[in-house]
Amino acid sequence: MARTLAPMTDTGFSISGALRTHIAGWQRELASIRRLAAKTREAYGRDVDQFMAFLSTHIGGTVDLDDLKLLRPADLRAFLAARRRNDLSSRSLARALSGIKSFFTYLEREGIMALEALSVVRTPKLPRGLPKPLSASEATGAGRTTHEIEDRPWVAARDAAAIALCYGAGLRISEALAVTRSQLDGTTLRVIGKGNKVRLVPLIAAVRSAIDAYLELCPFTVAATEPMFRGVRGGPLSPRLIQLRLEQLRGAMGLPASATPHALRHSFATHLLARGGDLRAIQELLGHASLSTTQIYTHVDGERLVEAYRAAHPRR
Repeated sequence: MARTLAPMTDTGFSISGALRTHIAGWQRELASIRRLAAKTREAYGRDVDQFMAFLSTHIGGTVDLDDLKLLRPADLRAFLAARRRNDLSSRSLARALSGIKSFFTYLEREGIMALEALSVVRTPKLPRGLPKPLSASEATGAGRTTHEIEDRPWVAARDAAAIALCYGAGLRISEALAVTRSQLDGTTLRVIGKGNKVRLVPLIAAVRSAIDAYLELCPFTVAATEPMFRGVRGGPLSPRLIQLRLEQLRGAMGLPASATPHALRHSFATHLLARGGDLRAIQELLGHASLSTTQIYTHVDGERLVEAYRAAHPRR
């Protein structure tokens, strides 16, 4: 497949009708069978579009299935190199390759074609970024400080309850703000996470108390099946407002810039692990599909141990 490489372009590409039909089928599978989140599906779709755009320029015409069957590792590497020249990060490149592999896996599963070249191309190495948890006092103090800096009692109670769910139950902010009263069952919360996967999370007394305090003060009547967190006009609460609240708390409490709603979830996992929590149990509580995702917290706890050792050991 001898070709002259051309500059990367994302527009003006052409693909055959049959290939377009297969792409549509793959996207339907991502939604209905794999049940990927909408943003993930959109990102995968953009990645495949950009790959087809590259191939259209690469071969100088309409891309069809026969062209895909002839792809070599060098063609795939050329695509990644072109994207790199467009200043894409290693993480974005890895996701692009993941989206492309997902499409070709679909083609193979449907008996349309198989592409061995993909198995040869390595995923770009990613820097291992460790989460930055808050201390226990910082995380638990955020709810109290919210009541001090917000003069509307129901809004303060609302934000404190959302923060409590992130730290006290390990929820993503999107999961916390989507909680309905029908998902609450005494001291247990049924969480609908990524890909509509359901998990049960225990609610400690402090978290349940914060939720009850908010529900008692909330001025709006909200159906049991609707998100219970509401904005000041009665609509569903935007995650941005909780992010802004954390920005205020950073100033009021002297918290680091890394103090975000997601950092509260990191803190939940890190503090459980530090107190002897089982890694598998923490995986279930966080809703991680893979244990390898949860294992990052063992590195966090290990770093804190090393820091304590260096600070305290007499022969440091």
